[in-house]
Amino acid sequence: MSIVEETGAVGERDKQRLRIWLKLLKISRQMEAEIRERLRVEFATTLPRFDVLAALYRERDGMKMSALSAALMVSNGNVTGIVERLVTNGLVVRVPVSGDRRAMIVQLTDKGREDFAHMAKVHESWIASMLDMLSDQDADVLVDLLDNMQIRGARSQ
Repeated sequence: MSIVEETGAVGERDKQRLRIWLKLLKISRQMEAEIRERLRVEFATTLPRFDVLAALYRERDGMKMSALSAALMVSNGNVTGIVERLVTNGLVVRVPVSGDRRAMIVQLTDKGREDFAHMAKVHESWIASMLDMLSDQDADVLVDLLDNMQIRGARSQ
């Protein structure tokens, strides 16, 4: 028996919330592992590369490297290595920023845009199949519940 259980400091309601968090974490990890494997097998790519392509796909004019790393919440060093490989594969180009010799804009090439659009469509079908056990009504309720959650003390996203 834990100290918390012995002292009765955590009620049943709190234990239920902990179970919810653990279940959300478990299903999230399972889905992420499955997506990573499918990206590797079907597209010979990684989830971080997919995420970089997705961010650039949303920004047709491209993004500065610093904005890209901020959007992905990773270090500039992590993004630099991924972008370098995407450039080598012809999916991304780096364009110098006029007036700032150190800054670069990263943009998808036409091939990168086309390849990502295909991957995104397949990715969407994977997610749909993984969550197929949810009825449309259950999915709507779950989205509403998650939309209405506000974590106190967490940084806003």
